[in-house]
Amino acid sequence: MDKRYKILIVDDEEDNLALMYRTLRNKYDITKANSAIVALEILKKEQFDCILSDHKMPVMDGVEFLKRVYDMQPKTMRLLVTAYSDIKILIDAINYAKIYRYIKKPYSPDELCMIVESALECYQLKIDNENLITDLKDLFSGTIKAIIEALDAKDSFTLGRSRRVAFYSLKIANKMALSPAEISQIELAGLLHDIGMIGVAEEILNKTQKLTDEEYEKIKMHVHYSVKILEDIKQLYEIVEIIKYHHEYYNGCGYPHGLKGEEIPLGSRIIAIADAFDAMTSNRAYRNSLKPDEALNIIKQGAGKQFDPHLVEIFESILPEALEEIKEFEIRQKELEQIVKQ
Repeated sequence: MDKRYKILIVDDEEDNLALMYRTLRNKYDITKANSAIVALEILKKEQFDCILSDHKMPVMDGVEFLKRVYDMQPKTMRLLVTAYSDIKILIDAINYAKIYRYIKKPYSPDELCMIVESALECYQLKIDNENLITDLKDLFSGTIKAIIEALDAKDSFTLGRSRRVAFYSLKIANKMALSPAEISQIELAGLLHDIGMIGVAEEILNKTQKLTDEEYEKIKMHVHYSVKILEDIKQLYEIVEIIKYHHEYYNGCGYPHGLKGEEIPLGSRIIAIADAFDAMTSNRAYRNSLKPDEALNIIKQGAGKQFDPHLVEIFESILPEALEEIKEFEIRQKELEQIVKQ
């Protein structure tokens, strides 16, 4: 049996509300609201798959209402019904309320059904994608653990780095209120971002002197190796795209492709900061670690050059809590180790 999606329709004019209800009721479970205020009260108690709202309503217009819907139920598909073609209204609806589409009055029943069906297909794809990412985390958890342990064994100076980079990245992504699918993708990419280091010679990784230009080029090849290891797993496509660009610089001077600004995927820009910070605060064969505040200052100096300046601000805001959580985790780990030894 096909799923009956739940739809909330909002309009202050009873005739318009009745028309939408008659058009959609046979295929979907419909709830009606004759104002944005009434609709918001309904939304406190029920989840909906799709919401259609008229634009011009008293007290609160459709754009403001759908913005509040986005804050309350971000997964819900939002459609604005309007008699206006004002470009500013539409831009506000897209940017401010994150609507999927607008429906221009007057509309035919067939047109309404087609747009709603399209919105719900998009909704289902997003839900399926989130479920897929969760399944991938479960499916590859053992493999990822084995890979991380192999990396740690190969280079003792990077012990625990993959987990910490994933942790910092996760903190940033959560602060940005990204979707569960995006957050999971970024977490997985953080765990796997340096998998290609397996292909770099140990004598280079453990060298105590400054690397030669040739050796540095070999280190840079780890991005290529990471992609080659993972690219044939089609379910990891989005994760590979994040890993591929995590050494690009915001000003375009990074590698391997020289992308800049928002050409670089968001996940890659997040991991770039987490990776750089953890690298600076970890001991290396050729230098001791920096203190967190020293590393943070270097990150801030790189804002707009190496790093996305907006993400640097977010990273600074989450860092104190993140460091405290890592400290507590390490204390618990040592306590567990003592128990095991006893």
